[in-house]
Amino acid sequence: MSECTHNCETCGQNCSERQSKPEDFLEKPNSLSHIKKVIGVVSGKGGVGKSMVSSLLAVLMNRRGYHVGIMDADVTGPSIPQAFGIHERATGNETCIFPVKSKTGIEVISLNLLLENEKDPVVWRGPVIAGVVKQFWTDVIWDDVDFLFVDMPPGTGDVPLTVFQSIPLDGIVVVASPQELVSMIVEKAVKMAQLMNIPILGLVENMSYIQCPDCGKKISVFGDSHIDEIAGEYQIPVLAKLPIDPQLTANVDSGVIELFEGNWMDSAADTLEKLL
Repeated sequence: MSECTHNCETCGQNCSERQSKPEDFLEKPNSLSHIKKVIGVVSGKGGVGKSMVSSLLAVLMNRRGYHVGIMDADVTGPSIPQAFGIHERATGNETCIFPVKSKTGIEVISLNLLLENEKDPVVWRGPVIAGVVKQFWTDVIWDDVDFLFVDMPPGTGDVPLTVFQSIPLDGIVVVASPQELVSMIVEKAVKMAQLMNIPILGLVENMSYIQCPDCGKKISVFGDSHIDEIAGEYQIPVLAKLPIDPQLTANVDSGVIELFEGNWMDSAADTLEKLL
């Protein structure tokens, strides 16, 4: 048996020191897909508005004239179709799947669009879910998409790891809320991205405040924000601070997120535009 040379590029030994390169795990998209930039939208925990941010970013970039797609990778809690009022099933053939287009032309794929009944629960284990997300990349035809947003499930488990390893992300947007506990969880998501060498485009704080309709005063419902401290520590920008806005919530519940009004995410859209 030959001795290990400690150079994995020339050594034939399969020892514990051998490290796979990140690009070794990357999957190729469908041969008919044309995608310029892939942006992951992540969070360390659920319920902070990650799908809301994914939807708003997609709508804003679409309004700026870009062709946009959303991959709903939150397989067990898909909410993107509801936000866009999409209830029809996706179509396809033996070799590919076609995303469903929203009213303004945003391409969407979600497990909800493949189920017989969109209200049926998905009771699957992690590896199966991760495999489905990978198929959203390899089997779906994304036709001349400028920005593909990947709405990821919360946490740092199987599916986020699969996305980080198998899909060539051009950057991620981390979504948080103001609570003290969330600060620690956000840092976990940031550190995971750094370990995987994924560029962090910035942080978005959702539910940052509520604005009094009478006097205009901003009220911090969940206490003082810690997002600026985290951003400073890791030297990443704060892209937006979203308010608790009843009209925005109503738009999502009614499936008309594309009608939202507000300039809270304009800075985030500017950052994405610079990637092209």
